[in-house]
Amino acid sequence: MVINETRLDATFAALADPTRRAILARLASGEASVGELAAPFSMSQPAISKHLKVLENAGLISAGQDAQRRPRRLEPQPLAEATEWLETYRELWERRYAELDALLAEMQSKPKGKKRKKP
Repeated sequence: MVINETRLDATFAALADPTRRAILARLASGEASVGELAAPFSMSQPAISKHLKVLENAGLISAGQDAQRRPRRLEPQPLAEATEWLETYRELWERRYAELDALLAEMQSKPKGKKRKKP
């Protein structure tokens, strides 16, 4: 998969805010209206709408059409791309930790030299 750097930047910028992460967590259980998404927060509906706009611009959510409602739903692709990008670094660090574990095991298995007595 080719990662779109601009979308990756937008994804991480959107995920940097705890309110937006909470909105995504709520949408993981199913679509919801703006009012339903705003309910747990002590902020105005326009403020929630601004958060939703950031999430929409990042491609993390989309708005549907259901009569008078415009329910929001989670879009998985940007999160999959961010996960793939992070996975590369996880694999790198796992290899480095495995090398460190092997070195430490080798050092522990070597017999210790005799201590010199002080004159």
